[in-house]
Amino acid sequence: MFKYDVIVVGLGHAGCEAAIAAAKLGAKVLAVSLNLDNIALMPCNPAVGGPAKSCLTREVDALGGIMGIAADATYMQMKMLNSSKGPAVRALRAQSDKKEYSLFVRKLLEKEDNLYLKQCTATELMVENGKVVGIKDEFGLEYHAPAVVLTTGTSLEAKIWVGLQSAPFGRLGETNAKGLSASLEKYGIKLGRLKTGTPARVDSRSIDYSKTELQPGDETLHFFSFLPDRPVRKQYPCYLTRTTDKTKEIILANLDKSPMYSGKIHARGPRYCPSIEDKIVRFVNNPSHHIFLEPESKSNYEIYVGGFSTSLPAPVQLEMLKSLPGLENVHVIKPAYAVEYDYIPAVQTKHSLMSKNIEGLFFGGQINGTSGYEEAAAQGLVAGINAVNYINHREPLILPRESSYIGTLIDDLVTKDIDEPYRMLTSRSEYRLLLRQDNADERLTEIGYKQGLVTEERYRYFKEKSETVKQEIERFRQTKISATAEVNEKLAKVGEHINEGMRLYELIKRPNIDYALIKELDEKTRELNYRYEIGEQVDISIKYDGYIKRQLEQVEMSAKADRIKIPTDIDYSKIKQISTETKEKLEKIRPATLGQASRIGGVKPADIAVLSVLIESRAYKNCE
Repeated sequence: MFKYDVIVVGLGHAGCEAAIAAAKLGAKVLAVSLNLDNIALMPCNPAVGGPAKSCLTREVDALGGIMGIAADATYMQMKMLNSSKGPAVRALRAQSDKKEYSLFVRKLLEKEDNLYLKQCTATELMVENGKVVGIKDEFGLEYHAPAVVLTTGTSLEAKIWVGLQSAPFGRLGETNAKGLSASLEKYGIKLGRLKTGTPARVDSRSIDYSKTELQPGDETLHFFSFLPDRPVRKQYPCYLTRTTDKTKEIILANLDKSPMYSGKIHARGPRYCPSIEDKIVRFVNNPSHHIFLEPESKSNYEIYVGGFSTSLPAPVQLEMLKSLPGLENVHVIKPAYAVEYDYIPAVQTKHSLMSKNIEGLFFGGQINGTSGYEEAAAQGLVAGINAVNYINHREPLILPRESSYIGTLIDDLVTKDIDEPYRMLTSRSEYRLLLRQDNADERLTEIGYKQGLVTEERYRYFKEKSETVKQEIERFRQTKISATAEVNEKLAKVGEHINEGMRLYELIKRPNIDYALIKELDEKTRELNYRYEIGEQVDISIKYDGYIKRQLEQVEMSAKADRIKIPTDIDYSKIKQISTETKEKLEKIRPATLGQASRIGGVKPADIAVLSVLIESRAYKNCE
């Protein structure tokens, strides 16, 4: 018999975070994968970050996860998106070397002495008395553990489609996972079906880049990890092309060959990452759509055709690609395809990501109905931490919405009926001015340290940074700058002027003035020469102080509802004062707090008010 503390099934981005977190926290971990050569694979876009996702990546890093470190170590290009906009929507994005990324993460896994890798297919859960006790593989071998984390991605009973042809693959060239879905259903877990897809990969040597637009990386580098001394690497450009009238004509003439439009695929796809045929049909009046040509690795010629996901037949794909400027003579290395797969609607899961049906069973990543590497990594990290907390009889890590995008993501998943792949967006958070990528360490490092994932050295570095920011803000309050001709000459370059002496604290509040300009104006600031992130924190903290205070007041109002626990013995069916729809929703999801109940789709505010009164007076026991 093989005995472990935690078993992680699947080694994509969720599984890798879960396995390393559990191992670092002292558990003996078995991590199984369909193919160990595909650890931390980027089967779709070879990139990390972007709007909202960069915040997830930095939150994972602040908690002690690995995604940010791996992205920094293997980037081909770094770019800060929305840099001219406010801090709540700025987003770092790395174009990654997918080969290097996968190898880097595998080495991190192999460095952990109590983490064991295994290539096999988990075909069956073993459950006794409502508790998971392990898994069986396709050869009948049993692996025992009191906690199991399922991070199976798109592999459960998966099927890929190229045109009207299908094959039982989770990804092109990789077998799917059979048996586990039936095992989950056997124990009362309901499954759903979702769809995603990926574009073609083409040969860089067959592209005429003179017909495309250059998309370089940033000259001033930013990084995902809050650790110091991140690696400076050579950057590689991406390129931009566009669809044409010919592209549209080809797609519209071949919609009957699409498994989506012909009715072969019934599963819902990601609304915020549609196929090119969806874009053409839904936005028929758009003259063109942007298509990004992004390198996948320095070690090969494969180019990812971003924004051109499709499930049309391979011959049609070739026609479509050749209609794009610069790709008239393109050579296709791998065709685009759609994949449909089983997932677990996460309303069956607690905020700890443990199953409500089976004790000790955790879910993370696309199995919970999400899309994206960053969403997966965030869930995997929380699931791995909580698997160890569970076996050690400790309280689970539950991040509230107001603390992080991770908390928002998990709260949305477990309280809302989601029937399409969930993607993290800044608009999903009510507190996005507080939940910025630049302050993720301030919000979560302390939590990661208390959980045991953040090292003493890293924690010390974080505390030093925090103290430096506080001291610098106070120095700005005390330091006055004179209205000299030299000062006003520099201010005039950004359309500013001062008539009399002004404290730095007031000056930096002006929208056109940032910490970098203050450095030019003030000799002491130049002498201190703090790192970019120190200046960024000082700038944002002062400039948005009033807005941040107002949002903190909103957080406190919301937190009151989240502090009101809903009794576990409540019988919603007996409460006559609330609507039938609300009863059904509350009974299905069984929220832990009044705040969680209020965020369930379809639950009426009036019913929440009634429920609040009944809980406070304990009158819910006498509703019959």
